[in-house]
Amino acid sequence: MVTVRAPATSANLGSGFDVFGAALSRPADVVTVERADRTTIEVTGVGAQYIPEDPEGNTVGAVVEALDAPAHIHIDKGVRPASGLGSSAASAAGAAVALNRLYDRGYSREELVPIAAEGEAVVSGVAHSDNVAPSLLGGFTVTTTDGTHSVDARVPLVVCLPDVAVSTRDARRVVPETASMDDLVETVGNAATLAVGMCRSDPTLVGAGMSDPIVTPERARLITGYDAVHDAALAAGATGVTVSGAGPAVVAACREGSRQAIAAAMLDAFAEADIDARAYQTRIGRGATVLEE
Repeated sequence: MVTVRAPATSANLGSGFDVFGAALSRPADVVTVERADRTTIEVTGVGAQYIPEDPEGNTVGAVVEALDAPAHIHIDKGVRPASGLGSSAASAAGAAVALNRLYDRGYSREELVPIAAEGEAVVSGVAHSDNVAPSLLGGFTVTTTDGTHSVDARVPLVVCLPDVAVSTRDARRVVPETASMDDLVETVGNAATLAVGMCRSDPTLVGAGMSDPIVTPERARLITGYDAVHDAALAAGATGVTVSGAGPAVVAACREGSRQAIAAAMLDAFAEADIDARAYQTRIGRGATVLEE
């Protein structure tokens, strides 16, 4: 038996659509696997009632198939489904690490990224890696067709999760198919600024680089109260604010000592829009961790 804690993640970070990702110190899923002749899945925790336990409909099932590693699998969800915090990716990453260890397959964490990404295709229809990569590797990640690069970063964050759902498929439908050259230039500049900020663990640069004129404005329209929450976080001291992944979670980059005030401001802004929400005072953290074997 192997038990793994796999963290929530924030993908895109505004300017890095389908490329950037960051592991969060909290929340997280806990995945436990035990050898079996036939794969079974049990799901408990946050939003468990919405997650299929049939291996063919669960992200973990695709990981089992890719690793040829049948098991009894228990997923304790700490990352709410349809949150924009890499819920399916956390389960897939946790299962990949646990099954790799259980069956001694010998894959590196980098080699597990495309395997775990196959699980993402079950949910979103696309085997993208911008969530599974940071959940496996930790820190800040840059994923392209050539692979994934990661860097440890120490940046405080607040993630505010409203009690509404935005599916990844719906959020992908609103992504523009074209963009102006001016918007592309602005986005590249912001992405470069954010990447430098991560390498320096500089929350001011990270926040400055979150702005994105192409994808984020379209996805923000799917989140009731987003503009007010964005402005409230900045007024409370956030260095940058954007949609986390597909949403509806909203992520704010912060300086040390400012997270509590920013979290309170974001919660108040959602409350003004009659939306219940939960705030996580978190930071960029470690990747999946083996807890027990």
